[in-house]
Amino acid sequence: MKAARFSAHTRANVIFAGISGSSAVVIIALLAWILLDVGINGFPKLSWEFVSASPREGMTEGGIFPAIFGTVLLVLIMTIAVVPVGVLTAIYLYEYANQEGIFARAIRSAVYNLAGVPSIVFGLFGLGFFIQFVGGGIDNFFYGGRVVWGQPAIFWASLTLATLTLPVVIVATEEALRTVPREHREAALALGSTKFESLVKVVLPQAMPGILTGAILAVARGAGETAPILFTGAAYFLPHLPTAPYDQFMNLGYHVYVLATQSPDIEATKPILYGTVLVLLLVTVLLNLVAITLRSRLRAGRA
Repeated sequence: MKAARFSAHTRANVIFAGISGSSAVVIIALLAWILLDVGINGFPKLSWEFVSASPREGMTEGGIFPAIFGTVLLVLIMTIAVVPVGVLTAIYLYEYANQEGIFARAIRSAVYNLAGVPSIVFGLFGLGFFIQFVGGGIDNFFYGGRVVWGQPAIFWASLTLATLTLPVVIVATEEALRTVPREHREAALALGSTKFESLVKVVLPQAMPGILTGAILAVARGAGETAPILFTGAAYFLPHLPTAPYDQFMNLGYHVYVLATQSPDIEATKPILYGTVLVLLLVTVLLNLVAITLRSRLRAGRA
């Protein structure tokens, strides 16, 4: 009887392992097929002119440098905005707030719900709150109603993406803080440290790799998003680079959308489309590599 039950369990494990393994293989194969298709069709388009010149001839000639510049600047501003706010929120929730209190539970519930909101809704939120309410208020107060900040701009687009990726940073930071043993905090307090000193000198250094993992996930999410910046800052075409926070900008993701849906000659723009997608992937990987390198150095410094 026991042997039959053991055999049934073994078969179930083998079947489940086969199904889950097959699912993983299918996903990897699809990803490899997409990357191979983008690489084969996009690599021939890569050249110095393509990555350093502006689009011309109805975006069927020239390069995509304004879109590269705008994407990198967008992600950098977003990261600067979201990481401090997300980390401080997670520190409050895990280290200071009453874990069973209504306030902490309400914030956690809001964070989890925020993570499930469609990205286009964040774009509408950015348009209403950042541009019309905040930007319009600044224009009325400082510029006598002249439109300066109350229009789509790279600063508002970055803050909208920061709002979108905020749950990622908060959840990752909370998980990183949770991995630090409670005994380490108690030992620091027993040696005379204040709670703030134990947090800064003991807890955060140990949690920093996990915090940077959250930043990496936020960068990956923000670099590829298009819907939130449609209403808040991305431009169809700009002959110049953004030089002020209230300037519009070109974005690689939005440029791909425009080439795929708005071009009068899809076949003529297809090589540029593939090349732009390949550059977007490379920029995203490069930004992630910078964060991963920083995290590795922190880990090496602690070893």
